[in-house]
Amino acid sequence: MGKYQVVVVGTDGSDTSFRAVDRAAKIAAESGAKLIVASAFTDSDHGRAGPDPDQYRNEKYRNEGNAPVYEMLRKAAARAREAGATEVEERAIEGAAVDALVQLAEDVDADLLVVGDVGNKSLVGRVVGAVPRTVSRRANTEVLVVETED
Repeated sequence: MGKYQVVVVGTDGSDTSFRAVDRAAKIAAESGAKLIVASAFTDSDHGRAGPDPDQYRNEKYRNEGNAPVYEMLRKAAARAREAGATEVEERAIEGAAVDALVQLAEDVDADLLVVGDVGNKSLVGRVVGAVPRTVSRRANTEVLVVETED
């Protein structure tokens, strides 16, 4: 068995986030690890600050198997299998991206949490803290931030 047993990767369905999925899949394949492909979504009821504009919304994404978040997860999982991962699980998780990914990694006792670097170089990301940087600070496991931008 390789270095990792459980790898979690976050994706929002964008081409750049799929690069993180590809990298996580290669790591999982090399380690013989289970790969959990995850995407966070927010319910339509949210606080005053509002949801992350890049996240799926509304409880129908949690309940309907054909909702966009599930189609995106199926696409990401298929891509992971093409990259060599053999045991791939899909998870749609309710909550803000950082909270949801960190909690999932803890719940499944992940050895590695993989996220893309989108937002790290933006002005908002530098001022408020991009998802990858915040995940790196809060996760209780190893975090790999994959360079996903050209």
